[in-house]
This record gives sequence, structure tokens and C-alpha cells, in this order.
Amino acid sequence: MNPFKKFNFNEITAFLLKKQSVIVVYILLAIITGGKQYVHHSYNNYSIFKYVYWHTVQFQNLYNNYTEYLDSNHYGPLFSIFIAPFALLPDGLGIILWNITNVSVLLWGIYSLPISLNKRSVIAWICAHETLTALFSLQFNIALTGIIILSFSYLLKKQALQSAFFIALGTLIKLYGIVGLAFFFFAEHKLKFIISSLAAFTLLFALPMVLSSPAFVIQSYQDWYNSLVYKNDINASLTSFQDISVMGIARRISGNVNLPNLPFLTIGILLFGLPYLRIKQYKNLAFRLMLLASTLIFTVIFSSSSESPTYIIAFAGVAIWFIIQPEPKKIWIISLLVFAFLLTSLSPTDIFPKTAKEFIRLYSLKALPCIIIWLTIIYQMMKEDFKSYSFADK
Repeated sequence: MNPFKKFNFNEITAFLLKKQSVIVVYILLAIITGGKQYVHHSYNNYSIFKYVYWHTVQFQNLYNNYTEYLDSNHYGPLFSIFIAPFALLPDGLGIILWNITNVSVLLWGIYSLPISLNKRSVIAWICAHETLTALFSLQFNIALTGIIILSFSYLLKKQALQSAFFIALGTLIKLYGIVGLAFFFFAEHKLKFIISSLAAFTLLFALPMVLSSPAFVIQSYQDWYNSLVYKNDINASLTSFQDISVMGIARRISGNVNLPNLPFLTIGILLFGLPYLRIKQYKNLAFRLMLLASTLIFTVIFSSSSESPTYIIAFAGVAIWFIIQPEPKKIWIISLLVFAFLLTSLSPTDIFPKTAKEFIRLYSLKALPCIIIWLTIIYQMMKEDFKSYSFADK
């Protein structure tokens, strides 16, 4: 008798696509990466994060450079509330729970999407490696991706208050969250959404005051603005690990570090806005999901602050774009996903030779597949009739 049973790939696939399997894998990734970074004392980002809480309760400027960590904080005062439960714990435990929380919010967002369970699991698997990259940096961008997706999902579920809450939460922690307003036109009760947004922003703006004082928090928001302006000015570089964007590629290929962001942003916003002209398509779920994918990618490829761990946001957009394509997937669609996985997701790893990794970094080429896919999304949103797409849960 043959001791090796023949693999049943259908059973294996079904097991991998179970929500529980995905959750277990993500939690394990969070624990392993958090533990490794703590053991190797490689958690400077986490130190920055936890001191947002401690500096808030001690009424110290949130955006100065401190001896406790390298670099400076660029998150809003509301972050002091979000990070507080972890900052109060010993670093080892806090780091691991921080990573677990981030992947939990991401999965919450992915599994809130109104598509079949299997397709949601595929999105999670496509995002897994990019999530791993962000986990090693202990990045909040993982949770932020989930927050943006949740703002979309709740709006489609006609839960305006919940959607507005997540938009306000993401915005007041890290400005990227404001892109959730791109989904405004999908709101059935727009006035209710506007009122809910004003209420959410007001409440969350004031919430950090429970840790300090109104005067300190208001001053901190002003300091935050100044820190972001300064950071934007210094992001442009021909050699840094940031500016992995449309502008970064242009600056680095041309060798002109002084190329301004504004012309690129203007063109990007105009292209991003074009699909809104197709009002009759708004009712189609596929069109709405395409806009979600476009928003997630746009947020990253047109930001001079984008660095490698930021690309979990864009890659979630790539995954959503891919999964909603009609079956069978066309060869060029599959090829674009493979191109993105290789150049965007795997390029920072040791799979690539050191010289190749350096070349990709120096020319911000990690952004290239996402740029091509984003332009493809705009083209599809302007050309296709999405009423023929069918993939929602019955």
C-alpha cells in the first residue's frame, strides 16, 4: 500500500479559503514578526508610537525629536488614544498585541466587503506578503487599510454613522484616512452622512483631551500640521527609502530632485475624478469596488511619504481590482497581478539580488506595477458596463 496519499487539491484549496485558516495565518505572522523585532531590539517605530501616549499625558510636544527613539512622530493627537492600551504594557507584549490588532482591523475590513467569502479570502491571501512587510516595521498602515475599507463597507450597508466614524478615525490619526470621503456619492442619505461626519470628527478631535487638556490638544493639532508640511518638504530625495510614488519615479529617473508634486497631483486627481462622470454606473457594486481599489492605490502612488511598508494600502487595492475581474481571468489581468507581486511585493526581499533591490529602490520602481494597474482601473471604469459583473453573496 502506498503510504503517500494523493493530494486532493480541492480540499486543500477549500481549507485555505476558510476564514478561520486566514485568521490563524495572519495572527501567527503578527506574533512571529512582533516577537522577532522585540528580541532583536528592532522596534523604533513602536517606540515612536507608544511615546505619543506618554508625551500626551506629560504635556510634551508630540513632534519633537526625543532621545527615546530615532526620527519623529507624524501621527495626529488622536493616536494617543489608539496606542494607549499597548503603551501601558511591557514592550514585548505590547508589540505583539499591536501587530495582532493591526492585522485584525485589516481582516475586519477585508471580510466586511460585500462579495463571496472565498473572494474575500483570496484578497487576504494576495495581501499576506505585503502585510508581512508592514508587520516587520510594526506599521499602523495595516490597520489603516482596514479602516479605509470599513468606511466603504459601512457606507454601502447604509450605516452612515459607522462609515463616518472610520473616516474621521483614519483622518485624525493619519491623513490618508480622508480618502474615505471619495465614497460620498454612494451614500443613500447624504445629509445624514454629512451630519454624522461632522459629529464623528468633532468627537474624535476632542477625545485626546481626556488624556491631557483642550489647550494642549489644540496646540498639538497645529504642531501636527507643521510637522507634515516640513516632512513633505524633505520627502523629495534621489536616494531615500521614501517617495516611492509617481513623483518619486519622475524625480529619480530625471535626476531632478526639485520636480514639484503639484503637476503630478493635478493630473492624478483629474484622472481619479473622471469615473465620477459615469453616474449611471454608481448603482453597480463592481463599479463601487473599482472605486475602492482606485482610492487605495491612488492614496499611495501620489504620496511623497510612501515607503515600502505603506504599500499594504495600495496592494489591497490591487487585490480587490483583481478579484472582481470577470471569470475566467484574462491573461493580461493575471500577468499584471504577477508583475505587481514580483516587483511591488517581493522586490524588498532576498529573492532579488542586492544590486537589483538597490536599483529598484533608487528608482522607486516598487510603485510601477501599482501605477500601471491604477491607470488600468481608470480605463476600465470609463469604458466598461459593470452591470454584467456578478460576484456578490446571494
